[in-house]
Amino acid sequence: MQLRRQYAIELPIGTIEDWPDFPVRGVMLDVSRDKVPTMATLFGLIDLLAELKINQLQLYTEHTFAYSKHRDVWRDASPMTAEEVRQLDKYCRARFIELVPNQNSFGHMERWLKHPRYESLAEKPEGFTFPWGTHHPGGFSLNPLDPRSLELVEGLYDELLPNFTSRLFNVGCDETFDLGLGKSKLECERRGKERYLEFLLKIYDALKRRGRTMQFWGDIILHKPELISELPKDVIALNWGYEFDHPFDTEAAAFANAGVPFYVCPGTSSWLSISGRTDVALGNLKNAAQNGLKHGAAGYLNTDWGDYGHLQYLPISYLGLAAGAACSWCYETTRDASIAEALDLHIFRDAAGVMGKLMHDFGNVYQGIRERLKMSSRLFWTLVGGEDRLRLFKDVTVEEYDAAEARINAALAPLDRAQMDRPDAQLIRDEVRNAAAMLRYACERGRRRLRENRLPGHNDPAAQSIVKEHRRLWLARNRPGGLNSSVAHLTGASSTTF
Repeated sequence: MQLRRQYAIELPIGTIEDWPDFPVRGVMLDVSRDKVPTMATLFGLIDLLAELKINQLQLYTEHTFAYSKHRDVWRDASPMTAEEVRQLDKYCRARFIELVPNQNSFGHMERWLKHPRYESLAEKPEGFTFPWGTHHPGGFSLNPLDPRSLELVEGLYDELLPNFTSRLFNVGCDETFDLGLGKSKLECERRGKERYLEFLLKIYDALKRRGRTMQFWGDIILHKPELISELPKDVIALNWGYEFDHPFDTEAAAFANAGVPFYVCPGTSSWLSISGRTDVALGNLKNAAQNGLKHGAAGYLNTDWGDYGHLQYLPISYLGLAAGAACSWCYETTRDASIAEALDLHIFRDAAGVMGKLMHDFGNVYQGIRERLKMSSRLFWTLVGGEDRLRLFKDVTVEEYDAAEARINAALAPLDRAQMDRPDAQLIRDEVRNAAAMLRYACERGRRRLRENRLPGHNDPAAQSIVKEHRRLWLARNRPGGLNSSVAHLTGASSTTF
């Protein structure tokens, strides 16, 4: 199909010599904060990923599977049902993609622990402070000392896993920020946070009994690299990092030297940005490929997250998804290729050659602000932040907001000239326009704060217009569950801290 687009009438005669650098080339899509795509959207994305030679897909799940015994957790989330998962599994297999089950099982359980029925399972149900200084009002991680915690996750596994033909399972277990701060505090002080490894090994045993191979996020074990050698040698550690200079070299070496199979897991850099962060995405994806190959990674899992309301639209992620697919198939021959040309030809199918460069440049508008943030942009926080987030954008100047807005306008100037041969071409234009409107409003909000010495509210006509359009665009590709939560970030009504 890729050749067909480049040779409209006759295909060339020749021999193709081609093989992948990484045997597993995956994509993980966040369907828990707060966006659950419709089946039509998922089918379309699977078709695209298959054409990009992706062969593994995961849907990151916290509370968005319709567990029969836990309706109160997912009631308002428009979750994936068992029947829908089985349909997706079949659809993926027909396109040579392995649909891998994914259910976070230790940290990131706040959507469960906020309910009275599960609150007693929390490590610190009264809340805690994240390492970056913001307060989380309730439970976040399961208490690993409580046997009911393991009973809960094992019950989830027994309902979830039979819907997948894959024998792999990503149990998450990342970012257990509150571990050792609450009910396990005394035990962790006595023995250290090795309690994390003990609970992880209990999950491992539960999966072995169910005939599954455990994948888990490797960030916590890397805090104690001497423990890596204690991991079973039939797990798969997921070595994630999302900046262009993430130490994949050092971290991948730690897993490789311990004989533990691992994937490198970069990201699309779409989240917490509205329009993406193009230069970071490309640098991060290449870094992961280079060092994954250097240290013998078993796979490459490109992640697309949705923190703080999943405000980025799906086309914003296409650049990172395509670049990751290229890097993981053949890093050496694609690392210097033009991503803009590839996007025009294979993703946006734009005969005018507009969309590739437009999306590349739109993803770099955040550079108008000189001082950058890790894993997010200052424009994003200017848009959604309140006084509690002021430190993330208080030093930005009027001139920087002006420079960012000029970049937005320059990037979008050729949009009307695009000639996309896609059924959703108009939807893509509308999504890009509203993303630009969000960022322009962020610039105006920042300028008004500097002039008035206070943050303006989100109730002026420009903000209301953006919210109305965001609702329409959301429902064009996604289920209604989570929409109000997403909108709350745009209206200043959200109390979400992570």
